[in-house]
Amino acid sequence: MSKIITISRQYASGGSAIGKSVAKLLGLPYFDKTIIDVTAKESGFDPKYIERAEQTTTTSFLYNLAINGLYTQPLTDQLFAAESRVIKSLAEKGPCVIVGRCADYVLAEHYECFNVFVHSTDEFRINRIVEHDGLTPQEAADLIKQKDKARRRHYKYYTERNWGDSQNYDLCINTASCGIERSAEIIALLASE
Repeated sequence: MSKIITISRQYASGGSAIGKSVAKLLGLPYFDKTIIDVTAKESGFDPKYIERAEQTTTTSFLYNLAINGLYTQPLTDQLFAAESRVIKSLAEKGPCVIVGRCADYVLAEHYECFNVFVHSTDEFRINRIVEHDGLTPQEAADLIKQKDKARRRHYKYYTERNWGDSQNYDLCINTASCGIERSAEIIALLASE
């Protein structure tokens, strides 16, 4: 298998769990939040700051002047460039599973990828958050709205494409219909063909 599998996902749809399962099924390295740690080491930024900044697109001159001291490039753009370098260096090592971080776009030019978008119903996602994080259904719904909005804005800003648009992916899969494990099996099967 020579493909790199990228998984974009709606918040709480199970994309990370699916990515781990796909990697295990295919015997591939799995990268998600480890990309933040590697980017932090290479850039000198705090990992918690990178995680917060990943899905923001602050291009305000005053904000960047306050943070950078001298306006050259927005800080979020610097972080995106650093993460992109890390993603490409991981892809250079061979087939793997990469979750999030616009990896489908970052690797599109020079790598053979199988790009997946994982989505689900609001009910499925709310139930997962309530079960895993102990939030109320309303808190879960609010969190989903906030996270999806940030991901949509981030993806559009850096790729000029619409997040979740089926034309950007080889496969879109609904975890409310297929379940987490079956979704992973389907992705592994299709990606290995």
